[in-house]
Amino acid sequence: MFGASVRYRYGSVVITMDSVPPITPAGRAGSSSVAALRTRNGSQEKQEHMRVTHQAPLAPMTTLGIGGPAAALVELYDPADFPEFVALAGTFPGEPVCLGEGSNVLVGDAECDSAVLRMSTKGIRMTGSTADGRVLVEVQAGHPLADLVGTTVAEGLTGMEMLVGIPGTSGATPVQNVGAYGQEIADTLVEVTAWDWMLRRKVTMDAAACGLGHRTSVFKHSRRWTVLSLVFALRRSGLSAPVTYRTVAAELDVPVGSRVPLDEVARAVLTVRRSKGMVLGCSGTDDRSVGSVFLSPEISPAQADDLRARRAPVNRFPDGSIRVSASWLIRQAGFELRQPVVTGVRISSLHYTLVAEEGASAAGFTRAIDIVFQEVLHRTGVRLTSEVDFL
Repeated sequence: MFGASVRYRYGSVVITMDSVPPITPAGRAGSSSVAALRTRNGSQEKQEHMRVTHQAPLAPMTTLGIGGPAAALVELYDPADFPEFVALAGTFPGEPVCLGEGSNVLVGDAECDSAVLRMSTKGIRMTGSTADGRVLVEVQAGHPLADLVGTTVAEGLTGMEMLVGIPGTSGATPVQNVGAYGQEIADTLVEVTAWDWMLRRKVTMDAAACGLGHRTSVFKHSRRWTVLSLVFALRRSGLSAPVTYRTVAAELDVPVGSRVPLDEVARAVLTVRRSKGMVLGCSGTDDRSVGSVFLSPEISPAQADDLRARRAPVNRFPDGSIRVSASWLIRQAGFELRQPVVTGVRISSLHYTLVAEEGASAAGFTRAIDIVFQEVLHRTGVRLTSEVDFL
């Protein structure tokens, strides 16, 4: 599967498997590594494949900057070394956990008694095409989603352009069927290769077996599987999918339903996301965030009629559900931008979601989630659901 002739893309650089540059992250106290020697241009180079750090603080590994230490943090760079992680994970009392880039997770304040995996495997390759002409794209689970989206846009492949600016790894995308502005992973996912901790072997699951729904899947509420790689099918086209969101259409100055050049729609989506503080590093003051803390909740037809009368943004989703914007509900419940909720947690300065500040804790953030939930329920009668993963 990973022969010397396989071509991988790292950002804008295309390389072959036998010329992968060594990955040499900075060393840390209390860490050890599994390494291999590779021959490159006639010389011996040491390439690190897996790094293990005991009693590793997890807060710096998450975008919220919250959480206690892990019994062991394992950073995996080569998928061939995943069996080493399996063996190591079995020596700890807690079930193994995959952290990814930590952009949608709230780590508890107490020590985690598990081996925590930070998947850092990289690589994208085109593997062929489907019968209807779509291009098959395989990506390693640790590859940044932002780079995957940027690569597909640059290659003239449509199907992911609306996902630009979403942080995290590609392997995390099927977990909650990541989506934005009318596109979601379910639209293009073909299959997932994962480690099945119950069967103790690697399995390949087609998209139908993944149970993809609105921000959910079979992976969302179970740690049975660890995603290793994914295959997507994308159409070659210079034009985007139809622009279905008014805010994006307004930024482009085109009617809703228009198709525009891929790079133009990507820039427009990024602009809209930045205006809401939904791009990491764009706001300066709201960087300790997981983006949207709450799902857009499903509502009944009667609730939809009532909320539309109040000019709420109510939409029908591809799965047939009717949903209302969570941020609109939070605003209607009386919360204001920048408003403190509990010590160390407040409403964002740009968008109606929660962000962390100095002094934040997992207990405090959880309490803030509950306060917002209760107030929205009391004021609107609608139940919010958190989309944050709890570790």
